[in-house]
Formats: sequence, structure tokens, C-alpha cells
Amino acid sequence: MINGKRIAVVMPAYNAEKTLAVTVAELAEVVDIRILVDDHSSDHTIEEAKRLGLTVFVHDKNYGYGRNQQTCYSEALAEGADVVVMLHPDYQYTPLLLTAMASMVAYEVYDVVLGSRIIGGRALRGGMPFYKYVANRFLTAFENLFLGIKLSEYHTGYRAFSRDVLTQLPLLENSDDFIFDNQMLAQCAHFGFRIGEVSCPTKYFAEASSINFSRSVKYGFGVLATTLQFALQKMGVARYRIFSPQGRRLEPGQATYYARGAAGNSQDRG
Repeated sequence: MINGKRIAVVMPAYNAEKTLAVTVAELAEVVDIRILVDDHSSDHTIEEAKRLGLTVFVHDKNYGYGRNQQTCYSEALAEGADVVVMLHPDYQYTPLLLTAMASMVAYEVYDVVLGSRIIGGRALRGGMPFYKYVANRFLTAFENLFLGIKLSEYHTGYRAFSRDVLTQLPLLENSDDFIFDNQMLAQCAHFGFRIGEVSCPTKYFAEASSINFSRSVKYGFGVLATTLQFALQKMGVARYRIFSPQGRRLEPGQATYYARGAAGNSQDRG
């Protein structure tokens, strides 16, 4: 716990068998809840997660990164988490920053804290492909212009959230794909949540997960679309469900598309 707040780390996983152990080994003792959600991996991610003592939930098919996060947050909330840190289990982001990020939320300095690969200028040295770096900088500048906030990047997969953020945002209106991340930050900006950043070194290597060029292009267009939707909503020109106070929110423990422990387990959620 930190400042009397229960801390959860959630790991959206897909074929993370090779990097899971080294990631979990660096988790801080302040973490009260450790959850991994497997998006129908074809390797031994589930078995490895159980061996490491994680609470495991398994999707009945591959739904996508966005849906995986929905499951992660629903189950963390169901376990009573006050602060939830989303950490990729591929060891691309260092778990050693988790305490610092969670503390900034637990002490109510920010509602959301991002681990930025851009602050400190180490992204390229860490192996980020040059085209991804250029796209990151362009998309971030575009978003800063329209969202009215100034972040170094919107595309990191290392994030800490307060319970209020996860219960108040209409997250069930978001995509099941990678654009979920960006929609979530646009929602945070729209609903006035405070967003902070810390510098986070990153590593790109063979076992680290990374979307390919074609999916990166699709993601980029999704970012542009989300940003323009934000602007149109703010101007009153259009209305979108992802920015609606009446939009669908997470309901812990209500989903039926995943099970606790392993596919086919009798402890299905629902």
C-alpha cells in the first residue's frame, strides 16, 4: 500500500512467456494486487503466470489489446484497488518506476501518470524504430494542439490511474484495438483529469511486443480521428459516445467472455 491506498499492477498479455518472469521479478513490494489477463496466447504465458503467483484471467478468444485492458481494470477494481498501474509484461518498460508512478496517484498529485519514453531523449538509444519516433512526435504535437494539454507523448503503454478515473470514464465505448490507449487519454482530457509524466527508459528487443508497420499506420489514423472527434465534441459540432457522461462504464465482474485461471475453468465470471 501507499498512503493507505491499495496498489494493483495489471498486465495485458499475449505470448509473454519469455519475458514475464524478469518483469515480475522487479515488481515492488508495495503492490497488493498482481493481475495478468491473457488474450488467448499460443505459448505458455498462462502456466508461467500461475507459477509466478499472479492472479490470472483468460479470454476465450483473442479480442485485442483494448478489450484486454478493460478486463484488467474491471478485475483490479473488483479486488478493491485504489491505484492501478498498467505494465506490459514484455519488459520493454522498467517495473522499477512503478512505485514512483503509483505514489503520484496515491498522494493525489495527479489522477493519471504516464511513463514517457520521450522525456530524457533516450527513445532512439533504447531501440525505438526511427519511423515510430517521427510518428510519435508528429502525433503528439497534433494532439497537444487540439486537446489543450502538453504531454511529451500519448503513446506509452506504461500508465497509472486512480480508481476514480477507471470508474468514471466511459471505457466500454472504446475500441478493442490499440487505439484504446489514445481514446482513454482523450477521455481523461475531456473529463478534466490531471495527467502527469515521468521519464521512462525503454528497450526494444526481439521478445518485446511491438505492432508492425501496417498496424502502426492504422493506429496513427485512429489517433487523428480521435483527436478530431475531441475537437468537434468540444466545439459542440458533434457528439460521440466515448465523450458522453452517459457512456457505458466498467462493471467489475460482469463480463462473460473470460474465465479465472484457465480457459474452460468452472469459475467463469458472469
